Amino acid sequence: MKSFADKPTLTGERVMLRSMLPEDAEPFFAALDDEEGNRLTGTHATFTFEQIQQWAASRQEQTDRLDLSIIDRATGLWAGELAILDWDEDNHSCGFRIAIGPNGRNRGLGSEATRLVIDYVFEHLPINRIGLEVFDFNPRAIHVYERAGFTREGVLRSALHWDGAYYDAILMSILRDEWSARRAGR
Repeated sequence: MKSFADKPTLTGERVMLRSMLPEDAEPFFAALDDEEGNRLTGTHATFTFEQIQQWAASRQEQTDRLDLSIIDRATGLWAGELAILDWDEDNHSCGFRIAIGPNGRNRGLGSEATRLVIDYVFEHLPINRIGLEVFDFNPRAIHVYERAGFTREGVLRSALHWDGAYYDAILMSILRDEWSARRAGR
């Protein structure tokens, strides 16, 4: 693999994952106004609409990461976004993050999107390890990741300061051989 230049479209029963497009800036920006979403992702920063527009428009050019919009197939609306990032070519590893907007939560969209992108990475890329961080106050996400095959590896203690309190970040990963074994058992 030379890069993440290929931007696939992945389709499941509930979601379609497709390349981030400039027109995704508007729903993406609206989702950033969601306090619960910001807490779940640990996002302290604020962004202007212009910054989000520029960012969304630049995703097609990126060869070191894969940014995909999550489209709710039932409505055709933007429901969130995910990324395969922090690509370490020498060690065959990368990171994963996902953010579901308020109109996409509690309907299984994030679960399906996670499974679809993990399958894509292991089927098409020479990646051995996908890692992530999730905050300890998000048991729903932890459950989704565990169901997708991620294993807890450790804890970054007091990694997030939010509303006067500190929270741990749980480190999780899935390895290619674990994914293969799970896939064989489906």
